[in-house]
Amino acid sequence: MILKVGITGGIGSGKSTVAKVFEVLGIPVYYADDAAKRLMNEDEALKDQLINQFGNETYLHGKLNRKFLSELVFNNEEKLELLNAIVHPATIQDAERWMLQQDTPYALKEAALIFESGAQQQLDYVIGVFAPVVVRIQRVMKRDGVNYEEVKSRMEKQMDESIKMRLCDYVINNDEQELVIPQVIKIHEALIATNAQMNTN
Repeated sequence: MILKVGITGGIGSGKSTVAKVFEVLGIPVYYADDAAKRLMNEDEALKDQLINQFGNETYLHGKLNRKFLSELVFNNEEKLELLNAIVHPATIQDAERWMLQQDTPYALKEAALIFESGAQQQLDYVIGVFAPVVVRIQRVMKRDGVNYEEVKSRMEKQMDESIKMRLCDYVINNDEQELVIPQVIKIHEALIATNAQMNTN
């Protein structure tokens, strides 16, 4: 049996970078953001729901109109919650199917909103990726070409980082002081050992 493991962290924590280290170790990773974008373009039932809620402009020539949707939900808490309530269950279901197709001791699901979406209920363990606020702000400003205020505004929409890390089973410190690879290897070995023990019982 495979272990289903989540990997999460706030914006700019470097969770995707850490997930790629696990990939180098041969662990398959499901990237929830990429999957959500794919599903919003390919899943007909999901497309119908989005059009019903947000209007025909949600799609242009059959493709998701991301600009329209982003502008619609960005400063509207109610609409953002509605969008998440439609997309998250589809992504959780898709990740569940994907996990069952893997044949490694464990597989990873990389997602920013694991606890917020209730996805942890489908997972055996969750790894948190932590970085101090200052480091995260600098990373996002550099990566996305946005200003300090924009990053702060995005951060305020996410769950408090200290609460999120306390909910995780493992935490990787990605503060640019401590080496990430040894931390990843330690968790990797622990999960393989847990899987081996689970399958011998």
